[in-house]
Amino acid sequence: MRRAVVDIGTNSTRLFVAEVVDGRVGEVLARRTEITRLGAGVDSDGRLSEEAMERVYSVLDQYRRLIDRHAVSDAMAVLTSAVRDAANGEEFASAVRGRWALEPHVLSGDEEARLTFLGATSERDADDAEPTLVIDIGGGSTELAIGKGREMEYHVSNQAGVVRQTERHLHSDPPPDPERDALAGDVREILRAGVPEPWRRGVTHAIAVAGTATSMASIAQALEPYDPDKVEGYVLGVSECRSICERLAALTIAERREVQGLHPNRAPTIVAGAIILLATLGLFGLGEVEVSEHDILRGAALDL
Repeated sequence: MRRAVVDIGTNSTRLFVAEVVDGRVGEVLARRTEITRLGAGVDSDGRLSEEAMERVYSVLDQYRRLIDRHAVSDAMAVLTSAVRDAANGEEFASAVRGRWALEPHVLSGDEEARLTFLGATSERDADDAEPTLVIDIGGGSTELAIGKGREMEYHVSNQAGVVRQTERHLHSDPPPDPERDALAGDVREILRAGVPEPWRRGVTHAIAVAGTATSMASIAQALEPYDPDKVEGYVLGVSECRSICERLAALTIAERREVQGLHPNRAPTIVAGAIILLATLGLFGLGEVEVSEHDILRGAALDL
């Protein structure tokens, strides 16, 4: 079966088209990412703005044409933090169904975590008993899922995301130490409240998916252009993460847009993302994290 999944997130809109055979993802036919920042302003206004929705609509026009060229059996959209938090989220989801024939799934934080865990572990040994944490840092929330093999045992959606925390705390360009410290303190408090101590102690391995982690791996390797094969499986140590974070935080947004390995449209939010990643690794006492391209898109293609 050939499936298409569009992930309409708080910060980006992504497309995944693949063959799914016997419960596994086979050939990946298309994968696209556009930074659309649908969630800009939702934290303060409670609504998706017309300007932000139009950015997504323009990308969906492109994606629908690509989906049609691949003659898929199923086409769906997963909608996450920005849409579920917005007063006009249901109206937006209806537009996605009506205008682009994409079946919308407005995911709860728990569903988002489950699908992300499935995607990240789909190529692993189902009998692997090592307790693994999957980290998905999004625009409006960070999903944390813990399990063994391909089975998730614990999950939590934390209201700490790169767009949300940037808007709350980073008001200067570049952001000074007090702003970054306030963001880090806010994130640590949110994460501690969301993850009970026993779950923190049990984890021995972590996989990070989505834009912050893949961008950090790309920056670490100075990839130009971006190469998913070199990002997949790259191991980021805490010291390397901290070094990249400090380097990016010292630059203006305009200067960050020129950093090799970083997509220019991620420049406004990458500092917040790096701080959230470091805070998460710190909470679990982990010294490194494996970066993966396998995320909620793959999980949705397998499960929904």
